[in-house]
Amino acid sequence: MHPRSRPAAGDPAPPPPADRSRLDPRLIRADDLRYLLAVARTGRLVAAADALGVDHTTVSRRVAALEKSLGLRLIERGSEGWALTDAGRAVSENARAIEEALARVVDAVSGQDAPSLHGTVRVSAPDGFGTVVATPALTRIRRRHPGLQAELITATRQLALHASGFDLALAIGRPSGSRLETEHLTDYTLGLYASDEYLARCGSPGTLSDLREHVLIFYIESMLQVGDLDIERHLPGFTPAFSSTNVFAQLEATRLGAGIGVLPAFLAHRAQLRRLLANEVDIRLPITLAVRREAATHPAVRAVRDALRQEVADRTAELLPE
Repeated sequence: MHPRSRPAAGDPAPPPPADRSRLDPRLIRADDLRYLLAVARTGRLVAAADALGVDHTTVSRRVAALEKSLGLRLIERGSEGWALTDAGRAVSENARAIEEALARVVDAVSGQDAPSLHGTVRVSAPDGFGTVVATPALTRIRRRHPGLQAELITATRQLALHASGFDLALAIGRPSGSRLETEHLTDYTLGLYASDEYLARCGSPGTLSDLREHVLIFYIESMLQVGDLDIERHLPGFTPAFSSTNVFAQLEATRLGAGIGVLPAFLAHRAQLRRLLANEVDIRLPITLAVRREAATHPAVRAVRDALRQEVADRTAELLPE
């Protein structure tokens, strides 16, 4: 738990203590629960306000009103925004039923024969995997459910076990935590790749020792936030001479002949790069699919989860080429 401090302007104020054994459900505004869900999903008051079509002070006021009526602190400020407390997670998990009921009402009055998915699902993923794998999955499910809003946040960083701001997260490695439901989604391959132009100009390394005579392209070690991508784990003693925090910059530099890139196969093959020293360098890393427990039962979240699983199953040959 973070130490309590005086709330900043616009932040929800701490609720007064209450005798929760005497709570009257009639004093709880059900609509306030939607505001709590929006904050839980985005981790930001402003982002929650944008999603709901109101201003951030309204979100703060409605969440504070809900906390006051329940006599509980539901959200707290963390290092990456607002996060649910244990009580907030329990409340929001049950509040999802209200969103689902509203969606069914919309379906009923619009005359739809089959129920459609509504609401917002936010997915966090690494840059490359999110673009190439998550984007097609989200696009396909939105075609079936136009009322569904899909948000994709891409950044190659370690998954914080207590993070808010997403419903589902794809992460490199195997994180776990009581606040997340996790599963191993797939492995993917990284290898050494170069362009034909670079190989014609600089030659091809025949051994790992020869690789020291070439420019290596990979992540900036001092800014790397994912331990599984540490170059020392896979190529001890090698230091990239061209580095970037973004895998697409690495891919472009390799394509332009700046050096030899340590790249995911599913990206390198699309750029028609040549695989080098495949027997000596064959890095395999796991992708974990994590779902916040309070979001796991939501129909839209379940549907997106299934779509991601299907996309990975359809793309196995790209992720793990022979």
